[in-house]
Amino acid sequence: MGRHREFDMEKVLDAVLCVFWQKGYEGTSYADLTAAAGVERPALYSAFGNKEAMFRKALDRYHEKYLRYLPEALALPTAREVAEHLLRGAIDLNTRYPTHRGCLMIQGVLAGSDDSEPVRQFLVEARAAGEREVRQRFERAKDEGDLPETARADALAAFLMAVMHGMAVQAKAGFSRETLEGVAEQALLAWPVAKGTKAAMTS
Repeated sequence: MGRHREFDMEKVLDAVLCVFWQKGYEGTSYADLTAAAGVERPALYSAFGNKEAMFRKALDRYHEKYLRYLPEALALPTAREVAEHLLRGAIDLNTRYPTHRGCLMIQGVLAGSDDSEPVRQFLVEARAAGEREVRQRFERAKDEGDLPETARADALAAFLMAVMHGMAVQAKAGFSRETLEGVAEQALLAWPVAKGTKAAMTS
């Protein structure tokens, strides 16, 4: 019979997640993971698989625990409210934890060795999926008259993602929450609104 696992899987996964978040995929060693988790390497490997499998599980956990503001934003009634909620949520997450600032989705692997290419590509695809959801939400906003006819849903989604990605990099570099809030305000000043909407009348 196999030996009973004597550790809390969720707590260990949270510890693993924080290390990847702080150091990125390539910067994280098995020694880092075992030290953070308090579990020997064979047991860690048995529970989660190799480093790549562990990172993917950590990313799932990241989505589950920290990215709830994304579906919340998409459910809001106007495109501008969607954009503002996404920006505010990103700022909060990027600056909330002093030891692991920024965003795991962005800084997990920006560039790396051939060995890390599958993980980098996985993150590229995950970010693209998120951008696709935002674009579809803005397409609906345009159909509903919430955005002007001249607005391009694809460009707006790409613009918003570019601002969020840039803020994640800036947060990792130590930019303050106040500075990032200023960036968000500037982005929202450029937001298009359809004539006759509540947002247009109050701007």
